[in-house]
Amino acid sequence: MTDLDEIDPRTTALLIVDYVRFVFEHHFHGDPAGLFSAATAVLEAARQAGMLVVFVRPGFRDGYPEVSNRNKFAVALRESGSLLLSSPEVEIDPRVQPRPEEPIVTKHRRSVFPGTDIEQILRSRKVDSLILAGIATGGAVLSTLCDAADRDYRLFVLRDACSDTDEEVHRFLLDKFFPRRGQVASSMEVVEAIKRASKSRNP
Repeated sequence: MTDLDEIDPRTTALLIVDYVRFVFEHHFHGDPAGLFSAATAVLEAARQAGMLVVFVRPGFRDGYPEVSNRNKFAVALRESGSLLLSSPEVEIDPRVQPRPEEPIVTKHRRSVFPGTDIEQILRSRKVDSLILAGIATGGAVLSTLCDAADRDYRLFVLRDACSDTDEEVHRFLLDKFFPRRGQVASSMEVVEAIKRASKSRNP
């Protein structure tokens, strides 16, 4: 059995991380068509299989009460006036528009786990495996993956649904670092794995 054969739609969640306007404007270079093609293919397969889909976005309340002066990254966001929840910067891109029943988790750090209700959402569905798509590979994806690995989740990273402005960092993480903690695969490989799992449940 390969790692991809361990995907079970009943206990796996697809996390789409930081597919928001601000991130595409500041942390993505090039044509996003391929990225969205990959993400939407897995999103559709996950929905058809009845898999939990969670959208993750960054965001802060007015006045930035979530920001510590010791956190240089968050302080820079506060000083620039970025990522306020009242701003369209934090809206999920309409090309991967959430359905009403799909939760949107707002995070205040690069990882989705600190200070959010993501684990309560995952536990309610008995989720033990995560499929990750996100931007940036060296930011939100890396931080979320490390947190998830320490929480003993089985991990799958969508190679073609992640992006980073630093191509060298992007390649190193996907080829060297992430495989030590989970499975890195293309969107089509994961789509086929989801379909196989669904078919085995409903022959």
